[in-house]
Amino acid sequence: MTAQDAQLAEVIAGIPALAGTGVAPQRLGGLTNRVYRVGDFCLRIPGKGTEEYIDRRNEAVAAEEAARAGVSPEVVHVDPATGIMVTRFIDGAATMSPENFRDRAGAPARAGAAFRRLHASGAVFPFRFELFAMIDDYLGILSTKDVTLPEGYHDVVAEAGAVRAALDAHPLPLSPCHCDPLCENFLDTGQRMWIVDWEYSGMNDPMWDLGDLSVEGGFDTGQDEEMLRAYFGGEATPRDRGRMVIYKAMCDLLWTLWGLIQLASGNPADDFRAYADGRFARCKALMAEPDFARHLAAVRG
Repeated sequence: MTAQDAQLAEVIAGIPALAGTGVAPQRLGGLTNRVYRVGDFCLRIPGKGTEEYIDRRNEAVAAEEAARAGVSPEVVHVDPATGIMVTRFIDGAATMSPENFRDRAGAPARAGAAFRRLHASGAVFPFRFELFAMIDDYLGILSTKDVTLPEGYHDVVAEAGAVRAALDAHPLPLSPCHCDPLCENFLDTGQRMWIVDWEYSGMNDPMWDLGDLSVEGGFDTGQDEEMLRAYFGGEATPRDRGRMVIYKAMCDLLWTLWGLIQLASGNPADDFRAYADGRFARCKALMAEPDFARHLAAVRG
């Protein structure tokens, strides 16, 4: 038995809901954590090193609030000290991917409706997801690691000062946001979209969630419009549309650093050097497009 298998058996034995199932755990996906299906439940065991940048107490509150809002599965067990969490397994739901968001009719609209339900829920998450503060925090973590930033990264952060000024010109009320809407964090039944994994959740500009999902899913213009119309119940204003586009670039700027932290931590789940370099290149390309300046002007008002 490997050390991971021994830890898994110990965790299952210590949680009554899991110990009573009598079924073998089935390994599911996960870039930084180990996730298992155990009967009617989903067990998440945090990955090594995630304690450096994940606040598990914030995550526990957010997961429970999101479940109450009806956008996330019921939390059956959570230990903020260890980050171990058990939720209900959503049977019959497809784990989303860029391909599934493209091929499953109405999927972008169902995601937009789920975001709307979350953002309008009135939930209060303990953490304030503040983009530029998080960039500084991640740069601080990377300063202690043996890893090289993409060439020109600090220059682009300086250019993003104009984005920060535009967003600060008309600050909006913060909403409870997921903040890390990877496609794989969405489970689609065909009638309803569920959202899971609240590690990075916090109070944030709601357009971050829509812009980030658009990037992660490689949405085209039609998918963006479908999601926006479902979210707003009609046409988005130029300012809201502009904020979404701005956040497409800014999420790549932030997650570039996240990828480098995974690289420095030796995470074997992906080629995180290529991941970070790819995201940074996409950020620069979007910021260089003529339309980006137009969207920035709309946000600035």
